[in-house]
Amino acid sequence: MALDDILLEAEEKMIKTEEVVVHEFSGVRTGKASAGLVENIMVDVYGSNMRIRELAGITTPEARMIMIQPWDASTLHPIEKAIQKANLGLNPAVDKKIIRIVLPDLSQERRVEFVKIIKKMCEDGRVAIRHVRRDAIEALKKDAKNGGVTEDQVEVAEKEVQKLTDLYISKIDGHLASKEKEIMTV
Repeated sequence: MALDDILLEAEEKMIKTEEVVVHEFSGVRTGKASAGLVENIMVDVYGSNMRIRELAGITTPEARMIMIQPWDASTLHPIEKAIQKANLGLNPAVDKKIIRIVLPDLSQERRVEFVKIIKKMCEDGRVAIRHVRRDAIEALKKDAKNGGVTEDQVEVAEKEVQKLTDLYISKIDGHLASKEKEIMTV
């Protein structure tokens, strides 16, 4: 595998890791309603597990309300149970054919808990990026052993991998800072 290919693959994996962290952040509650809060909750329906977003339309008609409108009325109560089981501190209310969730005010204690959760997600992302770096450097060294590339080329490529690692870790840290600010803003 060529050095450029190894670097490209490493960067693609780092981009995906960043996207995963950002997506996980969307499931963590802030002061305002977000479909991301409930869309990935798994519901046991039709003999299998499906995400709420596959079963219903999710809207946020007000800043502190999530409305879930199942496409099939028979999934209404299983969705309600799944939200309660998800342990997000949400209280779904069934109103005819829709589920309304009014988000309560977050206590300072709960906000601090959420910050701890996102910091853990962030650290998992950093670890994943470091794993990508390690794999890329191993691939570079393997390439050098097999010949075809000089030690100087490998050294330059390793520095590039480190630059990518630093870049994506700082991007994840930036996402953490903005999400933390969002959570702590009353």
